[in-house]
Amino acid sequence: MGERNLRKGAEKRLLQRERYELLNTLQDALELPMVVLGLIWLVLLVVELIWSLNPVLQLVSNVIWGVFILDFIIKFILAPHKLPFLRHNVLTTISLAVPALRLFRITRAFRLVSSVRAARGLRLVKVIGSINRGMRSLGQAMKRRAFGYVLALTLVVTTAGAAGMYALESEYGIKSYGDALWWTVMLLTSIGSDYFPVTPEGRILCLLLAMYGFAVFGYFTATLATFFIDRDAASEEAEVAGAKQVRSLEKEIKLLRSELQAVLQQKASPEAPPKGKPPEV
Repeated sequence: MGERNLRKGAEKRLLQRERYELLNTLQDALELPMVVLGLIWLVLLVVELIWSLNPVLQLVSNVIWGVFILDFIIKFILAPHKLPFLRHNVLTTISLAVPALRLFRITRAFRLVSSVRAARGLRLVKVIGSINRGMRSLGQAMKRRAFGYVLALTLVVTTAGAAGMYALESEYGIKSYGDALWWTVMLLTSIGSDYFPVTPEGRILCLLLAMYGFAVFGYFTATLATFFIDRDAASEEAEVAGAKQVRSLEKEIKLLRSELQAVLQQKASPEAPPKGKPPEV
């Protein structure tokens, strides 16, 4: 009985490991196509929020959405632990579920959901979910390029966030996408503007954009400060020590330490008497 349980446990662990390996292989194989599709879908979202999509672009958006659904289902099936997988992909799941509501426009249930406030809520969820997918796509495409990744991500957040604000606040104070883009840039740079969102969904999006801007502004400030300090330190007349000067000082300190240890060892060892003379008593 005990051997049978041990055998079942070993088989289960082996199956989980094979699933992980297959899932990782699938993710590596589909990484580049999904990155490209994720960025295209984000662009289509911005176009939809600003001008709406024509039938051709709507068909392209639906096809990409279907590919995302298929990719998500396959990964969900291969994932050994289902609940952790869903918790890790909450925003992705919601962003993929929102477009499905278009398929139920003819039903009464969708008419109830398609009220003004519900429509704004669905737009907010779609914007946040699409930005989240865009963040993952950029993160996979720009590995080990921290500054370039943050810069590209800021551009994505700015354009998509402005489109979301225009879609949510177009009936109030933001009359064009240009105004929304200017307002978003002012918000991210902590300058601010005279307009404050009116709708609850617009305020939520404003809060998320402000939090992102607060975090990224500090990163850019630190990066620029490091750049100027390193450039000044490269000059021979600069009073600031750069990386090269620090490494040179470390070498000199190690050399001085070895010489000091040699001197201390020489003083600690007894002096040998000269040859041909007896030692003094």
